[in-house]
Parts: sequence; structure tokens; C-alpha cells
Amino acid sequence: MTVDGSRGLTMPGSEAWGTTPRGYLRAELTSGVGSGEAAWTAAGAALLEWGVKTRSGFSVTPPGVAVAGARPMIVVRALGVSVREPVEVAEVVSTPLRVALAYRTLPGHPVRGEEAFILHRAAEGGEFSLTLRSLTRPSDRFGWALAFPALLAAQAVVRRRYFRALRER
Repeated sequence: MTVDGSRGLTMPGSEAWGTTPRGYLRAELTSGVGSGEAAWTAAGAALLEWGVKTRSGFSVTPPGVAVAGARPMIVVRALGVSVREPVEVAEVVSTPLRVALAYRTLPGHPVRGEEAFILHRAAEGGEFSLTLRSLTRPSDRFGWALAFPALLAAQAVVRRRYFRALRER
């Protein structure tokens, strides 16, 4: 069930993802991350507390459980520079078979778009996977727009970290 009535463009509450808005690059990647009820519970709690980001080298302020409509600041250090990424939580989902978090970027973010982290399983107690969905386009800010190709390369590296972040420990 969605916590509020809003819907993310990445549709984290749905198995099928709708059409892509014009001008966005679309990515959807899935990898198995665990099995069993205890691992599912731990991974779901970590996901909703931004663990997929914080375990991948980012900080999220304020810390805590994601809530639709909240506007946390995500920060990553790269090449000795702190990059601030203002976002708004677009959708939070928590059901017995699906736990998800989607956020959209706000002005000042290096790119424009939305990203979703979706834990899902076919049956309780079974194996589960993490699906990443993203919509990305260059920022309106000139400097970030020029850096867009490098940002796409960095995004590919970070996605591998996201899958490792929620794997059974």
C-alpha cells in the first residue's frame, strides 16, 4: 500500500512500469539480494531507512525512515568534494511482498529525474530481489549539464553498490 496518495513516475508500487516521460533516460535493473523472512525484514527496514544509499557511500539528512513528501538532503563525497543532492520522497510502499522507496530530484541536484529502490518477492519467506528504476536527464544548471556524461558513468558504478548494500550480510 502506498503511504500517501502520490505516485512516483518510477511506479515503485507496481510490477509493471508505465511509459517514460519524453527526454528522460530510463533504466531498470534487477538482482537477487536474499532469501528468508529474517533477511527480508532486515533488508526492508534498511531500505526504508535509506540504507541502500548510506551503505553505498552517501549520507542522508535527516536520518530515519523515509516518508512521502519529506525533503532530505543526500550528500556524496567525490574527488574530495561534497556534492549535495536535494530530493523529495515521491512514494513509499510497504506490503508483505513489496517494500519500496522512490525519490525525485529537486533544483540544485546534479541531474533531474527520479529513482526507485524496490524490494520484491513472489511469496513470503522466499527469495527476494532488488529492482532499481531510474529516470534521468541533464540538470538545468549549466555546470551540471556539462558534466552529464560523467554523471551517467558515476551512476553506473553506484548502481552496483546499491545491489551490494542490501545483500544478506
